Amino acid sequence: MRLAERHIIKSTEPRFAPIDALAFQSKNLYNAANYVIRQNFVYGWGYLNYHKMAQLMKSHPAYQALPAKVSQQILMILDQNWQAFFEAVKAYKTEPTKFTGRPKLPKYKDKIKGRNILIYTIQAISSKELKKGIIQLSGTNILIKTQVKPDQICQVRLVPKCDSYVIEVIYNEPESPLDENPKESVASIDLGLNNLVALTSNQPGFVPLLINGRPLKSINQFYNKRKAQL
Repeated sequence: MRLAERHIIKSTEPRFAPIDALAFQSKNLYNAANYVIRQNFVYGWGYLNYHKMAQLMKSHPAYQALPAKVSQQILMILDQNWQAFFEAVKAYKTEPTKFTGRPKLPKYKDKIKGRNILIYTIQAISSKELKKGIIQLSGTNILIKTQVKPDQICQVRLVPKCDSYVIEVIYNEPESPLDENPKESVASIDLGLNNLVALTSNQPGFVPLLINGRPLKSINQFYNKRKAQL
């Protein structure tokens, strides 16, 4: 399964400014690519998918401002947003009453205030520093200490928030197989009202037991009522 180790970078930290600059460059590429796709689509020339856009944008300054692997991830996110738009249009045509209006094309991010996520795959992270337990993003001096083993890391995401950035170290954590023959036998009992007793155990083949407490509760209420009348 995939888990995330998170680091919060506040606006008061030295690393905030370079990360913010990267998110701004990410926004520039997102908007530039979105413009090309929108124009192509609006004028009836069809949709430019990720593979076509990756070829078209290679020579664009916004693409070259970031490592190629990172720019590719930005274009993939944009492609996902367009695919979500197409799915929404299909759903709208089938059941328009579920929508407040026809789905709109993926929007541009604000030219000045807009920021966009960045995803650094393992290929865009310094392997030399990673062996020391430090993540260094390709083309930057940004360093992040991590407790995750190098061979478990999949990618690192820089996620913009209101006045901070969340650095997410995404990694694979192998699931521990369940012990079919646990050394310790454990039973758990939960006492309640409507359910008088709930019983379970870690023993293989054990059938959980649930005892309905409503009849006993009803008898007790009847007894208390009769007692009060006497």
